[in-house]
Amino acid sequence: MNPGDRVRVDRDDRTYEGVLLPSSSDEHLVVKLEGGYNVGVDRAEADVDVLAEDVYEIDGKDSVGDEASEIAFDDDLPTISLISTGGTIASTVDYRTGAVTAQFDAEDVLRAVPDLAGRANYRGRVVANILSENMEPPIWQDLAEAVREEIEAGVDGVVVMHGTDTMQYSASALAFMLETPVPVVFTGSQRSADRPSSDNVMNAVCAVEAAKSDCAEVLVCMHGSESDDVCALHRGTRVQKNHTSRRDAFETVGAEPLGLIDYETEALTWNRDYQERGAVDLDLVSGLESDVELLKFTPGMDPAFLDVVEGSEGLIIEGTGLGHVHTDLIPRIEELIDGGTTVVMTSQCLEGRVCDRVYDTGRDLLDAGVIEAGDTLPGTAKVKLMWALENADDVEAAMGTSLAGELQERSVPWE
Repeated sequence: MNPGDRVRVDRDDRTYEGVLLPSSSDEHLVVKLEGGYNVGVDRAEADVDVLAEDVYEIDGKDSVGDEASEIAFDDDLPTISLISTGGTIASTVDYRTGAVTAQFDAEDVLRAVPDLAGRANYRGRVVANILSENMEPPIWQDLAEAVREEIEAGVDGVVVMHGTDTMQYSASALAFMLETPVPVVFTGSQRSADRPSSDNVMNAVCAVEAAKSDCAEVLVCMHGSESDDVCALHRGTRVQKNHTSRRDAFETVGAEPLGLIDYETEALTWNRDYQERGAVDLDLVSGLESDVELLKFTPGMDPAFLDVVEGSEGLIIEGTGLGHVHTDLIPRIEELIDGGTTVVMTSQCLEGRVCDRVYDTGRDLLDAGVIEAGDTLPGTAKVKLMWALENADDVEAAMGTSLAGELQERSVPWE
């Protein structure tokens, strides 16, 4: 009996069936149940039958990119690439220290989420094994290249497992860099797999279902409510994490989610039009100018604070309201622009768009050369400016144009 075996455990009047996991001691068994929860049982009090050995055994490894592998189930099913970058969905308990660490690769995720079996043929690939606060633009480029290679190899969809804290940035980066004919779905977990309230199983299952859909965009798939009933599909350039720990932390800002997936029935409901599968040819433009900063204006800010970004290629400012800063900052901003820094204005308001033509301060900012970003989210605007500085012929025109759904035609109240 080894980890990975499917077992049935009888203890007193209870029966548990699932996949055997590593245990912290020889005295206890840890079993991953069908619903994704773990149960610990005293080995001395349990009757254990092995139903199948190593039920998620990896058949073999391909040499496609970084640590790629292929897991065969059923030739009649679509093929989904699971790309791991680390994060809570790909974390497990270190049974020596008790700490939760990002040590899973894509193959381990399949073992940890038995519900994925039978839904698709899977290719596994590890691009990074980090917590998402350590994500950097060069890793976005590696990730985009890995996704391109997987699509070129013929997969029907891609699921990217990613930490939630910076998922919105990575999703935006791929949305700008990649023209994709298949779905590319980011998913993660607010709570690690060892916790009874973990959301990793439902999010992973719904992400695979989204990757099999007809929506060929970069999406984020996470819980759509506090319950285990529905996952929301957010456009990668319009999503934001708005809570530190709730399972439904992610929201589409300024609109309904692009779509919803019913966890029980697997039915997909779409709220708006989307780019259909096969509508564009695969293309990757992955150049990024990494010397771009994001600054949030607050009352009382010293103009000298802008000295930090002097010489930078780009600066995103989160202004107040319609896109304002204290008038004392405007001369320093103009100096930055004259020195070659592209300065783009966004709003720190949760909804609505920048319009610097209403008040004198805004007009002065425009006269200084500041570019408006409409209702583009500040984090998305940073990623977009990184891409535009490297690839766009006209950066100002690019920042004012919706390239990947980041700019909405209208800003209207939504509840």
